[in-house]
This record gives sequence, structure tokens and C-alpha cells, in this order.
Amino acid sequence: MDSWKQYQDAHKEEFLAELIDLLKIPSISARSENKADMLHCAEVVKQRLAEAGADTVTIYPTQGHPIVYAEKIIDPSKPTVLVYGHYDVQPADPLELWHSGPFEPVIKEGKIYARGSADDKGQFYMHVKALETFTKTNSFCTNIKFLIEGEEEIGSPNLAEFVKANKELLKADVILISDTSMLSMENPSIDIGVRGLSYIEVEITAANRDLHSGVYGGAVANPITILAQMIASCHDENNHITIPGFYDDVVEATPAEREKMAKAPFDESAYKADLGITELWGEKGFTTNERTGIRPTLEVNGIWGGYTGEGAKTVLPSKATAKISCRLVPNQSSAIITKKVLDYFHSIAPAGVTVKAAEHHGGEPYMTPIDSIEYKAAAKAVETCFGKEPIPVRGGGSIPICALFEKELGLKIVFLGFGLDSDNLHSPNEKYNLENYYKGIETIPYFHHYFAEMKQ
Repeated sequence: MDSWKQYQDAHKEEFLAELIDLLKIPSISARSENKADMLHCAEVVKQRLAEAGADTVTIYPTQGHPIVYAEKIIDPSKPTVLVYGHYDVQPADPLELWHSGPFEPVIKEGKIYARGSADDKGQFYMHVKALETFTKTNSFCTNIKFLIEGEEEIGSPNLAEFVKANKELLKADVILISDTSMLSMENPSIDIGVRGLSYIEVEITAANRDLHSGVYGGAVANPITILAQMIASCHDENNHITIPGFYDDVVEATPAEREKMAKAPFDESAYKADLGITELWGEKGFTTNERTGIRPTLEVNGIWGGYTGEGAKTVLPSKATAKISCRLVPNQSSAIITKKVLDYFHSIAPAGVTVKAAEHHGGEPYMTPIDSIEYKAAAKAVETCFGKEPIPVRGGGSIPICALFEKELGLKIVFLGFGLDSDNLHSPNEKYNLENYYKGIETIPYFHHYFAEMKQ
């Protein structure tokens, strides 16, 4: 195992240069104009996996963006680890808020700034370098498979079909995912679950065209006003979600679990300072960490309508639109919540407007048992490299495909993430600490080692 660290230390500059090349590719899955970039990125991922030592690397086309699959089978009798990640990234808008080009990686103060640096190129690429470490030091202890998709940021619409059709190809003993974060490098943690997701879009229409706000204002409903009122009604004075039945299936965290969560270090002043806010906001009766881990939420992700260009235009708009997401906790169903939210918006619409509401995508919440071999191997790997036992926490984000993986492949999932919540995921100036990147490459081989040891 000493040879792992020696090899990694000797090749840090190469590891970083390769990641920078990957980050330069604008692999934005949500935009049709980036289709060629998506194909190019898949080819680069394929090439890097082959160079790292994979015996087989294949690009599988889908109805959308392609999937990259690779494997290194050293001994069928040994455990097999299936690594999942994604090479697609979120749109970079608003571009004017970036300090540097989102696809022009910049290293500053020990961090690499670029779209996808932490979510998820920088994190899945740690596994590629772990594969290379095993190859160059001739020290494989598991078989390794890779499933790197290009549609995670748009809800993985084609991955389910691929998984169902390729169960034998994807046969493994555990799924390993690095697409989550740690509390800090000083206080390492492992996510034991991710929340589910329900994502919808609501469009309100009043008049059949934009109107003069002086001639028609006060006589015709303004869709922006109506939509704002409808959205505001989704929370009460305690920031509790008011949609009927929204909490029906929520599994409430036990006092013991809440007590464990309370032990996680949390500096409220630093948290607010980092975000540039003076007060926190959320559901009454719960702490900040509980609000972002064990409680469901409803948030507006975008809202628009009317005139938003330079200068003034006194218009009463015909339409107003909002994108809304709900994060879900164990036992909540994305299909049920989506229907409840859509029905709610239809039911509260006042006379004089029409509502068009539809689902974009969804996913189910997922939990990893902390008494499982999979989790114990991850915890031991982190403790080995960080010198401190990791804290189990619930992540606030969503990885929609997790529940499907367990259902179709019968495998448990381990979230071995090395990002930080302050990495500006989905925001301008996304970043990833180089220390975290290298620490991930160092830690991942130990997971393979301990998992193989515990599976014997």
C-alpha cells in the first residue's frame, strides 16, 4: 500500500493536467447546442479509462447522450466494485457572475475553478486515477467496473433502460459513488443517504398577448402577480409546506438520529458569512443540518415573465413561468409528490388565468445502512487516510438513479464524496480543492482493499 502513495505523489501534476483537459469540455447535457461536446467528452473519458488500465472500454449510445462503460476483471472470484459517475455538467449561467470562464479552468488559492470541477468530473476522475494506481503498482484487490453517464444533470432519462437491459454486464458486489461532499477536511464525513427529487414547471397565462400596463392594468390579471401569490402559499408562517398530504409518508428521524446529527461540527456564523447572509431561514423546529438532510423541501429554481431587458417597458405580461423542485426524504415517492404539487397549483388558480403544469423529472431518496460491510469499508478507508473516524451524515442533494440501481441490480451504494458544501455546485465559480482531489485518489484504493478484505 505504500507504493500507492509513492506513485500518486510522483504523478500529481499529470493527474491535475488531465482533469483540467476534461474540465475544458462544455459537456452541458441540458442544451442541444452542446451535443457535439457531449460526444467529445465521452470519447475523452473512454480514452482516459483505457490509458488507466481498463481492459474493455465501450461507449453505448442512448436516445440521448452516451454512456461510457469500462471494466478491469482480474479474478472472477474476487469482489467487484461498480463505480458510477457522470461527465455531464450543469449550465454555467449566469456567465457574468463567473470570475473566470466556466470552461477555462483556473487554479487559485489551492482550488480549481471550473464548471464540473466538483460535480462530478473532479470526483469521478479520482476513481480513474485510482484504477491507474492499481495498474501501475500491480496491486489489484478487486475487479472494477465503471458506469459513467452523460445525463445525470437532466434526471438520467435513459439510464434506467440501460441498466435493466444490461444487468449481467453491470453485475457487481457494491456500487461506489463520489458525487457528494464532506463536512470538512478536518471533520471528514460520509453521506449515508441522499434525498429524492420532484422537479416541475408551472406556466400561468392570462390574456392572449402582452398588454399595455396603463390601459389594461387593474382590469386584467397579471400572471406574474398570480404566480407569485401561488408560490407564496406553498409555505406557512413557520415555513412548513402547506400542500395537502405533502408530509404524509415522511419517516420522521428518531431522537437518537437527531442527537447524532447534532454532534456534527457546525459554525453558524461561518456558514452565514460564507453565504453573505445575516439570517438563516427554514422550517421551524429543526436545525440547519436537519433542514438540509432529514426534512423535505420545496424551492423555486427559476421564475420569469414580462420584460426583463435593459431600460423600461410598461407591459402587463401574458405569461409567467416558474421551475420548482422538491427534495424528498425516505419513504416519500417522487411520483406521488409530483402529482400532489401539480394538483395543488391547478386547484388554487384563481378565475381569469389558466395553469399549465408538468413534470420535468424525479428520483427517489436513498439510504445506506451504517452496519453494512460496504459502509464499514468506506469508513475504515477514510479513517486510514484522514486519521479520524468519519461522521455519518445525510446529504441534501439527490442522485436520482440510486433507488433504481438497488432495485434492478440488488446492490448497496456507498457515497464516498470528497467535495465541500461551499464548492458552489450548480452556481457560478464552482470549485474543487486540490487537496480534496488528491485525498480522494489516496483514499479510494483503501476502500477497495478493505471491502475485499471484509467480503472474504
